[in-house]
This record gives sequence, C-alpha cells and structure tokens, in this order.
Amino acid sequence: VIYFLGFTINILTLLALVLAVGLVVDDAIVMLENVFRHMEMGKSRRRAAFDGAKEIGFAIIATTVALVAVFIPVGFLTGNVGRLFNEFATSIAFAVMISTFVALTLSPMMCSRILKPIKGGGGWAGRSFDAFFDGLERVYAWTLGGVVRRPFFVILGALLLVVGTSFIFQRIPRELVPTEDRSVSFGIVIAPEGATLEYTDHYMRKLEEKLMQLPERQGLFTATGLGFNGPGRVTNGFVFLLLKDRDERTRSQQEIVQELFFQTFSIPGVLAFMINPPSLGGGFSSSPVEYVLQADTYEELGAAVGILMGKATELGYFVNLDSDLRLNKPELDITIDRERAAQLGVSVTDIGNTLESLLGGRVVSEFKRGSKQYDVIVQVRPGQRATPDVIDEVYIRGDGGLIQLANVVQVRETVAPKELNHYNRIRSATVTANLAPGIALGQALDDLDGILESDLPPGIRREFSGQSREFRDSSSKLYFLFVLAVVFIYLVLAAQFESFIHPLTILFSVPLAVVGALVALFLFGQTLNIYSQIGLIMLIGLVTKNSILIVEFANQLRAQGREAREAVMEAARIRLRPILMTSFATIFGVLPIALGLGAGGEARAPLGIAVVGGMFLSTFLTLLVVPGVYLVFARFVPVRAPEEPEGEAPRAAGAPSPAA
Repeated sequence: VIYFLGFTINILTLLALVLAVGLVVDDAIVMLENVFRHMEMGKSRRRAAFDGAKEIGFAIIATTVALVAVFIPVGFLTGNVGRLFNEFATSIAFAVMISTFVALTLSPMMCSRILKPIKGGGGWAGRSFDAFFDGLERVYAWTLGGVVRRPFFVILGALLLVVGTSFIFQRIPRELVPTEDRSVSFGIVIAPEGATLEYTDHYMRKLEEKLMQLPERQGLFTATGLGFNGPGRVTNGFVFLLLKDRDERTRSQQEIVQELFFQTFSIPGVLAFMINPPSLGGGFSSSPVEYVLQADTYEELGAAVGILMGKATELGYFVNLDSDLRLNKPELDITIDRERAAQLGVSVTDIGNTLESLLGGRVVSEFKRGSKQYDVIVQVRPGQRATPDVIDEVYIRGDGGLIQLANVVQVRETVAPKELNHYNRIRSATVTANLAPGIALGQALDDLDGILESDLPPGIRREFSGQSREFRDSSSKLYFLFVLAVVFIYLVLAAQFESFIHPLTILFSVPLAVVGALVALFLFGQTLNIYSQIGLIMLIGLVTKNSILIVEFANQLRAQGREAREAVMEAARIRLRPILMTSFATIFGVLPIALGLGAGGEARAPLGIAVVGGMFLSTFLTLLVVPGVYLVFARFVPVRAPEEPEGEAPRAAGAPSPAA
C-alpha cells in the first residue's frame, strides 16, 4: 500500500508499522479465542470454526470500521502536521483493514485445520494460568454483580472521575513537538550594540573554554560574526556543539543543554545561551515565539512593544527578546515654511531641489562619451553634510538675492523605524524570543496573551507567526478532529447497530481512555503535543473495540430471550478473556514507543504513553462501566428477533445467533 500510494519509508510510516504490530493481531485473537471457546463446549473443529466465526464476525467488522473511521479525519489535516500524519493514518488504516480480512477468512480456516483442544490443562504453566484466570473471572463476576445492581452510582463515579481530570489537563504543558535527542546543540552569542569584532571574539573564546570542558563533547565549531542565516553582524556569534552518541553518554541532550544554558547565560558582557534544534518545522533561524502585535499606527505599536517586552522580561524565562520594530534609525524631519517662502519669493520646487542636492544627490543632466551615457549628479561632499548644521551654511536664490535656507525650513532630528512591517495588510510588529529549557511553548504564549489583555491598550490586536502559529493551528485542528472522530464513529456504529442508543453505550469508554492518557502524561512529565494528541485520537478507535465486543454479544443474548441484566453479565464474563488479550497485545505492541527506544524516541514517547495509559485504565473501567451503561439504556432499546438466513448450516445447540 505504501508503495502504490507513493509514500516513502520515513519516521511516520515506520511509526505506523510499529503501532500496527499491536493492532493487526487483535482481530485474529478475538476470532481464535471465540473458536476455542466453542471447542470447549465439545464441538468439532469445523463446527466450532463455523459457529465461532459467525458469532463474532459482526463484532470484528464493527471494531475495524470504528478504528478506520478515526483515521479518516486525520488524513484531512492540512499544513506541515497534515502532510506528516496523512501517511501515518493511511498506513495504519490499510494495515488494520487487511488484518480484518485475514481474521475473517484465513483465521477460521486455519482454526478448523490446526486448532486442537488442550487435554489435561497443558502442563503446570497451563494449569496455573487457567487457575489464575478462573479466579479472576469469579472476582470479576462478583464485582459486576454489584455494578449491575447499582449502575447509576458507577456511572456517576465515572463522570466525576472525568470531571476531576480537567484539573490535570490544565496542568499539562503544551508544545508543538518534543525535543529530539539528535546529539546536536546550537549556541547564540549577542554582544552589545557598537561592540567591535575583537570584543565579541574575546567572549566567544570564553564560551569555548566552558564547552571544551564538557565530557559529552565530541566536536565544537564557533564563528564570530556569523548567524544562522550566514554572515551576520560583528556583534553576533554562532556555536555548533556535537555531542557523543546517545549510547556513549549517561545524560540526555535535554539535560546537557539545560545545564549549559544557565552556565553560558551567566557570562557577563554578552548575551549567550545554548538551545536545542527544533524537531519539526521553523528551521534553525526562527525562534519558537513569534508574537505579532497589530495597531493603527506605528506609534501605538512602539509603545505596546515596549510594555510587552518589559513585562515578558520580568517573567524570567524569555531569552533574547527582540522586535522587528526598531525606532533607532536617525532621521531629519524638515518642514517648509510656505508662507515665509512666498514672502521671500522662494519656490517650493527650488527648496526641494536644494535639499535633494544637499542630503542625497540630484541628477541635473546627462552626457555621452562614445557609446555610453552618464548621469550628471550634483551633491555635497559627504564630509560637509555629516550634521544638520550644514543647512545654516546653504543659501537659495529669492526675489531679493540669496536667502539662507534655514529661514524657510524647520529642521528637527528624530528617530524612525528601520523598516515598516505589515501582517495581513495591517501595521504590525513581531516580538520574537527563545525559551529557557523546560518551558513549554503553550505556557509562553498564554502568558503573552495575559499581558496583552491586562497591560496593553484595547486597540492592540495579536496574531501568531512561524512556530507559534503552527502550534496554535495544529492544536485547534487536532482538538476539532478529536470531536469529529467521535462523531464519525457514532454515525458508523449507529448504522451498523441500527440504533442511536448502543453507540452512546460504546462511546462511554472514550472519556475513560482520555482520563488514563492524561494521567499517564502527567505522571511521566510529558506534554500535550501533536504526537500525544494523535495518540488521544487513536484511543477513540482502540477503546471502542472492547465496548463493541460486550454490547454486540449482549444483543445476541437478548435476542435469544434473556433479560438485559443476565445478558450483559454473561456477555461481559465471556468477553473478559478476549478483551484482556487484545488490550494487552496492543499495550505491549506500543510499549517500545512509550519507552522512547531508538533514535529520536523521546519525541514520540508521548504518543506511546498516551495510548498505553488510556488502554490500561479504560480496559478495566470499561469492563465495569459499560455493562452499567448498557443496563440503564436497555429499557429504551427494543429487542430484535434474530433473522435466520436461507441455506444456513445447522447450529449446534446452545450456540447464540447473530443479532439482526
């Protein structure tokens, strides 16, 4: 599929394949377990394969369609994030669909040929496991009996747990992408304005001495007068630090850079700091914080930028705060006294031509020499126009003779912006900054928004640019996709179950999974980023599989005439084994990602942690809460009689029929 769709083998497609390892076996596990359960009833291999596949086929199709439906919205993401995760979502979706086809066709056939009942318990290990699982099943049945007697209390407890988790959600930092350990770090040195090359180079040597003492250092490159984009000003310095491979050092890149940040930041005389290269987008030359202020005039912008940068400096974690609105360009504001000029007989055109010749240069004629043509430019020598006082020495012809130019003009020295910027055609100024290690981009932007609301005039507006814009856009899109994925699954399940109630029962496990994911991210010190948010979206499809197994089998039992309470308890008890098997297969399949193994694994660890935490908690809560929710909603769902298709093979006694 990757080949025919024109995808490449990259980090995201490989990540999809690693995740698929734990997902593609789920359908086969469910099929195999159900066939084996029918064999335990005393049926032959062929009869058990037929009845088991017939009984569980609808549930397998429903779980697969629900999981694939989750990745449909992810495939429509736009921007850098969308281009990356489109291949990720497509690869997983096709892998799951192919595994479902195999589970519905090849797996039952192989069960009818290969699967054999275990005689005598299968040895000491088999008997021990059976004894443990039988005990677990009895404990679960006893606990479930209490749940179905008081389902409202269980549902209320689950809702309170979800509401309480909102506190944890607010405490988790947010960023675009976590920092990857690439064994590379960059340093920036900024000397004061007016410093010489020798001054900057002196402090670059001091920084070199500190970095040369680093035990994890493998290589070091420094350059004075060089920036990220190439040659810069003499007040700039650039550092490239190459660390040893990850397996040759005990500390991570993040820990090393965090220590170096405070060591280099304390160097007096210059602003020096170490940073990690961005993991996604933006490039090395851009700062993570790009906060755009907009106003009607540049005077308002100048005042607002000053306030914002002053308040941001007080927070202590913004580094290298800068703005592209620099009111430091010297300028002469010359105003012509038109009334005085008219009285003295001096034309405004003559004044303009004189000022042009004085301050710049004016083309007055042309001459040719051979085949070339040259402009004749009149201008004052540069040394004679270095100060505004030269205007007092210039005369212009009027009606009564020569008149001093200073008599008809007013000269005022001012400063003006070096460049006037616009953003979306509105006058703007962009404030940029780097962040101290350990500070999330979401926290920084929220703090700047707080300053905007509390300290800046009402007429000041804000936008984002660069990494900041990418972060805000991706966050809002992914949260929207989370809601859209839930709606997609609800509609799909409503069509499959021909009911608007059963999908609500199934989707009740989603908030429980979100609780587990957020708690895991919080406990392991992770952030909410595009990887962990993709993990949350994946959980919607993963955790609904367990609920579908319970609800679908309970519907079959009710169609046979059993009461709702008896049906849901029996369905939950029988589906306990496949639910635990598939859940832990998924957890162990994702565990290498959660542990952050491999190059750049730290960046992708939040996805694995979110999936493992969500699956682990939701698996156990689903087994208790979903039966209670099913029992509450059962009174609103009529029981449908099973339909017997023509030509069906005879069923063994006691085997449940598929729901209509």
